[in-house]
This record gives sequence, C-alpha cells and structure tokens, in this order.
Amino acid sequence: MIPAPTPRLLRFGGAAVLAVALALAGCRSRTPTVSTPTLDPTRLVLLDQAVVSAISSNQCPGGVLWLESRGSRHLRAFGQQAVEPTREPTTPETVYDAASLTKVMATAPAVMKLWEQGRLDVEAPVQRYLPAFAAHGKEGITVRHLLTHTSGLRPGLGGGSWTGADEAERRACDETPTQPAGQKFVYSDINFILLGRIVEKVAGEPLDVFCERELYRPLGMRSTVYRPLNRIPANRIAPTERQPDGTVLRGVVHDPTARRMGGVAGHAGLFTTAGDVARFCRMFLGEGELDGRRVLKAETVRAMTAVQSPPELPKRGFGWDIDSPYAGPRGNLFPVGSYGHSGWTGTSFWIDPGSRSFIVFLSNRNHPTEAGNVIALRRRLGTLAAEAVGIQAATPPGNAIR
Repeated sequence: MIPAPTPRLLRFGGAAVLAVALALAGCRSRTPTVSTPTLDPTRLVLLDQAVVSAISSNQCPGGVLWLESRGSRHLRAFGQQAVEPTREPTTPETVYDAASLTKVMATAPAVMKLWEQGRLDVEAPVQRYLPAFAAHGKEGITVRHLLTHTSGLRPGLGGGSWTGADEAERRACDETPTQPAGQKFVYSDINFILLGRIVEKVAGEPLDVFCERELYRPLGMRSTVYRPLNRIPANRIAPTERQPDGTVLRGVVHDPTARRMGGVAGHAGLFTTAGDVARFCRMFLGEGELDGRRVLKAETVRAMTAVQSPPELPKRGFGWDIDSPYAGPRGNLFPVGSYGHSGWTGTSFWIDPGSRSFIVFLSNRNHPTEAGNVIALRRRLGTLAAEAVGIQAATPPGNAIR
C-alpha cells in the first residue's frame, strides 16, 4: 500500500453530486472516491466527469486519476482495465505500461544520479561514452543535447526485423543528424535509447537493475518495474493493443523498439501504478527526498526541472517537459516552472512546485486498438486540477519566463 495522509471520504450534497453519481455508475470500478475536503469539491466532480466522458466516447477503456496537493488527495479508478478477451474493472492497483514516462521516471534520473556522483558529465560529447557515435558528423552532440531533445537526431529508429539492445545501439550510433545540434527541438526516442545505453556503460549494469536499486526500492515503488511478468501477476496489468493474431499485449511493452530490445530501454518499457507515480512526484516536490530517504540531491532536482534548452526553443528540462508542444497535461493554468511528461499508451503526470501539487492519469487508451485518444482529456484534467488546488490565473502556455 502507498503511505499517504489518512483520507476522508469527501461528502457534498445537492443535485450536482447526484447527477455525477448516476453518470459514473456505468464507468467506474467499485473503488470509492478517496479525497479530502481542502480540494475544491466542484472541480473534483468535473474531473471525474471528464474521465467518464472520455470512457463513454471510447477514448479509453478506463484509468486511474490521482490529484494531490499539500497532503490532500483525490483518487479514483474508472472503467475497465481490460475489455478483451474479458472485461475486468480498473482498480487503484492496476499496473499500466508507462510508455515514455520511462524517460523521466527511469533514464533521466539515472543519468543525473551518475552526474551527481561525478561519474558522468552532461556537457560531455556522447562519443566519450559510446565511441561509435562519432560517425557521420555527430562529434559535437552532447549528453545535454540528448536530454533536451536538441540533438538533431530523428524521432525513432524505425521498423525492420532487427532485435537486441546492442543492435539498437549500433543503429542509433550510425544515425546521421537531420540538423545541427542545439538548433531545433525534435522529440526523439533515439536520444533516450542512447542515454539508457550510456547509463549501462557508466554504471556497469543493466538500466533496470540500476533504477531498481537507486530509485524504486528506496522510494518504496514496489509496482514500478521493467518486464513486469517476472514479478507482478498478469491480472493486475492493463493490456494494450490487440495483435494481428487476435491476442492482446499484456505485461509486454507496447513500444515496438523497446520490445525488440528485450523490454528494457531508455525511452520506454517501464510499468507502474498511479500510487507509485504519486510517490515519485512527492520525491520531486521534496527535492529528491521522500519519507526521510534521499535518492537525489536537491541541486540535482533543481537542475533537472529548470529550463535547460536554448532560449529560442521550446522549454525543456533534463528529460522533463516544461513548455513545449507536448505539454498538454499542464492544462491552461499551471504556470511555466511546473513540469511533467506523457506517454503514448495514455499515461501522464504534471507537477507544480508552487502549489505543492501534482496530477496523475494512467490509462491504456490503445486497448484494444489505437483508436483511443486522451490528448484533449489530459489538457482538461490539467486545467481542472489547477483550479481544484486554487490556481485561478497563471502564465498562459507559451509565454516566456520573466
């Protein structure tokens, strides 16, 4: 179980509550609302309604919502974690394919852990750690460029019949940049495939082993793991896409490149629960410390979450999104200076240090097919979450930091 302040069931009367209760009846699990009354109850109703509406319009089969601010929280499990081959209700303990949340929950903090230990230099050229990377004019690309998606590399490695992490590294090192480093923001899985391999070379052990020891075990994140079928019962894991043979992926990473790499990669492959993501968010709000356990130095967290990209480009930290075209989970009210990330499978979270709050939404929007879409839902949840914690006006997305 996830340690948290003792919750009280939120009670508020009136027709609005009756209406939303009736709407929720067909979409939610049997898990009750868990919340505390310091969060705006009207906005909590609207948050729940937004998720129910997305489920009703087949944008996702279900999901888990977690909003927390200064010890108060609102936790809900909605809909179904699986609809094929049988229907299974979502629970707060449902384990989701985190997709690109892997970048900020595994790879970026692993890189920065090695940085604070003096074992890795973010300003060093990538070729220092992966010598073959220097091919095709990439000598000037640094670890910083990879972390901020300003390397000039393509978004992904593409398909094919290749397999293995070594082959992925070889292909990534053989890439030719599409533009000079530092001049354009291009969100790229290749950047984090390379970073994952750098962690493994510097640490001398697999990425999943390093993250388990240095991050998840100290934080009590017991359900955050690569290749979850080695440790977690399949019936707790939300499936993703139906395959050509009619089966659905369950406990196997959805991302095709991560799958070819054996399930452990720097850009995707992690599985987690909303409760574990909440612990991770609390650690970042605590500047690297949670429940008396320090996993990152405060200066490391500040470096990761500050704007590290060139001034003329979308604002990115080391791994984190701050204000870019992918910052939909921020909504319309969380200010520049908040940060978060999203994942292809329908996962996202956003953290606002100013209000000491975060919003987590995990779903498997690509179950049973890729027809689901939670982009609009993420933005709606981000806006409502900001209102629920008392933010009524903030720097609009796209405005420069003053």
